[in-house]
Amino acid sequence: MKLALIGVGQAGGKVVDEFLAYDAETGADIVRGAIAVNTAKADLDGIDRLPTDRRILIGQSRVKGHGVGADNELGAAVAEEDIDEIQGALDSIPVHEIDAFLVVAGLGGGTGSGGAPVIAKNLKRIYTEPVYGLGILPGSDEGGIYTLNAARSLKTFVDEVDNLLLFDNDAWRSSGESVGEGFDAINRELVRRFGVLFSAGEITEGSDVAESVVDSSEIINTLKGGGISSLGYADVEVDEAKRSGLLSRLRDDSTAGIDSTEATNRVTSLVRKATLGRLTLPCEASGTERALLVVAGPPAYLNRKGIEHGRKWLEEQTGSMEVRGGDYPRRGGGTVAALVLLGGVTNVPRVKELQQVAIEAQRNQGEITDESEDRFAELMDSDGELESLF
Repeated sequence: MKLALIGVGQAGGKVVDEFLAYDAETGADIVRGAIAVNTAKADLDGIDRLPTDRRILIGQSRVKGHGVGADNELGAAVAEEDIDEIQGALDSIPVHEIDAFLVVAGLGGGTGSGGAPVIAKNLKRIYTEPVYGLGILPGSDEGGIYTLNAARSLKTFVDEVDNLLLFDNDAWRSSGESVGEGFDAINRELVRRFGVLFSAGEITEGSDVAESVVDSSEIINTLKGGGISSLGYADVEVDEAKRSGLLSRLRDDSTAGIDSTEATNRVTSLVRKATLGRLTLPCEASGTERALLVVAGPPAYLNRKGIEHGRKWLEEQTGSMEVRGGDYPRRGGGTVAALVLLGGVTNVPRVKELQQVAIEAQRNQGEITDESEDRFAELMDSDGELESLF
């Protein structure tokens, strides 16, 4: 699947940069065009791989390159005002070569949570290609203002994209890490998972051909209908035989010495771990509208029966009749991996929790403002004994 990436805000820019690194490392060639949009010049300077002319600084007349200070209403207003400048950068992307746009943003800050929905709305207005969002939820320990930002942005963002893929920092933060190390590790995990999804079905010269191909249309059909989606992933190391010649490309020759029952059980076990393990957004599989299963790895280990058993099990878990599945032959990784895309999830406790915390934060914010105004009025009250200068 070929994508045009738009990273909005600090987190969005970092993730786009990580996608470029993934492309360079794996040769996946997912990214056909990319830009980063921010109100803070320092954040744009912190990007490593994206060329400088692809880094768009907006809101200079308002915030002078210093960011919007976690004010996502200001972030949205600035993006709206400078949308022509953002569109001008997008005009250089070869849209005829892409399958979809992906707008990436952290939902807790100001620029990303406010600007991403505005940019997505503009893309939907102009282009016929699907526009997806990739939103990163803040950790619950990051503070009330960030939770409130995320809840309001999520409510807006999901209505402006064809599907919103979510990644929850709360489920992925490890103890003992510095903030920088933690977010760098999270970004790598995020991109590794979505990289496998978007590169599935890619055929290059000399590569193996899947028995059941998963291509961009399978992903698009799984994400159609809108809503929120989550991604699960599990892998296991295997002994990967070296490719010795043309005949080794034939799957029947390459399966020598591999126990079929063991291969079947390995695949079905990986599908269950991917679905029931740590998802990008913790949720229950039940009630999922559509799902997609991709099993990737050396061709010899991509057992057809295991994939079929895994797909049927996924149908039972989700209660959906729209469960697509296939294999993605890839060599050199030394692993077999199962990736499960749950499209249109509805049983998501984290989102309900986020909304409740945000409502409480908004209520407290109003009460604090009222109390502060009363206290200030009391502080400055001179019982009419003093007059203002003017």
